[in-house]
Amino acid sequence: MKFIADRMLGRLARWLRIIGQDVTYGPHLTGAGLLRAARADGRIILTRDRRVARRNPPEYIFIQSDRFREQLRQVVQAFGLDPLQDAFTRCVDCNTLLQPISKEKVEEKVPPYVFSTQEKFSTCPKCRRIYWPATHEQKMLEELRALDVEAPGSGNKFGPPS
Repeated sequence: MKFIADRMLGRLARWLRIIGQDVTYGPHLTGAGLLRAARADGRIILTRDRRVARRNPPEYIFIQSDRFREQLRQVVQAFGLDPLQDAFTRCVDCNTLLQPISKEKVEEKVPPYVFSTQEKFSTCPKCRRIYWPATHEQKMLEELRALDVEAPGSGNKFGPPS
């Protein structure tokens, strides 16, 4: 599934990337440019612009809320996404799939404390950003569990542990 988010949905785009979704986003994506880009790449439009419906768009979803948690919940539920299945597999900045990288190759690229306390690293082959699991990843997982949505086909909720 591939999405394209209008310029009003930057935080939603970032969180969808965190859960591993392919999302094109940028300040240029509005109006006709948004529609052209969606058609060219076969993407589902995520928008807060009510005028999009009047322009004969490809598949789209109007995002109801202006709060990112509710926006994320709406998209996850509408498309039956599993927020934990592919979490942390995409670059949140450029949308590229991350690749594992050995600890030795990042020694000069990460702070010394990070190098000494972390074992697993990933890198973005496009923008060269380096990622590692740390407390921020745990906080993001807690945020995703707080969405309290049902896992597709499982009957299990992604809420806090019972």
